[in-house]
Amino acid sequence: MRVATNAYTDSMLNQFNYLASQQNTLQSQASSGLAVQAPSDNPVAMQNTLNDLASNATQQQYSANISTLQTRADSIDNVLQSLQSISSQASDIATSAGSATNSQANLNTYADQVNQLINQVVTAANTQDSANGQYLFGGTASSTPPYTTTTDANGNVTAVTYNGNSTVNQSQVGSNLMATVDIPGANTDTTGAHGLITDQQSGADFLNHLISLRNDLEAGDTTSISSTDTANLQKDENNISYQVANNGVQQTLLTTAATFATNSSQTLNTMISNSSGADLVNTMVKLNQAQTAYQAALESGSKIMSLSLLNYMPS
Repeated sequence: MRVATNAYTDSMLNQFNYLASQQNTLQSQASSGLAVQAPSDNPVAMQNTLNDLASNATQQQYSANISTLQTRADSIDNVLQSLQSISSQASDIATSAGSATNSQANLNTYADQVNQLINQVVTAANTQDSANGQYLFGGTASSTPPYTTTTDANGNVTAVTYNGNSTVNQSQVGSNLMATVDIPGANTDTTGAHGLITDQQSGADFLNHLISLRNDLEAGDTTSISSTDTANLQKDENNISYQVANNGVQQTLLTTAATFATNSSQTLNTMISNSSGADLVNTMVKLNQAQTAYQAALESGSKIMSLSLLNYMPS
């Protein structure tokens, strides 16, 4: 009898290809840790994995946005603490200088101190973000210093100009959740974010109020100091206190959002692992079995093919 050698060879090659493909798949799963690497492996699991990966990328972007805002909020808080100290010093000067018994020499000394405070406020209001060089208090016009000054022959500030705007940037920190830590240097409208130095809503106008205090000190006008200047500085102090409190609220919100984003990302990573991850122990067992079967098939095929077809022919 005759053997159908072509049919046998085709069958053997098909078996070799199948075993080799199975071996390659298991090797890939073992090295990558993924059981689902192509849509054909498991279409439903692959779609779920892709959806989870997209959601995880979104959560990671939220985390990056939050981290940037937290760093910026810390920088702003440092400035606010400095301004609170300056405001307190200015109020103390106004209280001390408001007495009619003060000599002009004393008032002039106070005026020199206020000149120093004015310069400190201008410097603080023109603080740049150390991360990107943007000015913190210019609103969305953050590429140039928000405040410029006019000075007299002695170098004392006589007027200030705000070059920024009252618009603040918003960043997405969660699903349908936007946040900002920015504070415009000035807002002369009755709506929107409160201005740091000038704010229509609270009546604050810190730099101009300090300039007025300095002028009244130099003029010896203790009546204006004890009434108008003291009241105006209280508005400035209240506004700065509001900014400090609001910054704290925003930082708390960011901390909460960061925790949620981190937890969501960890959950998604688990879901991705469950839907596409390979059971490494089981995969290695199967890989060893596939390698053994492939080697046995090769040896068996080699022996069979080495036999002469004459062995199957009738004598």
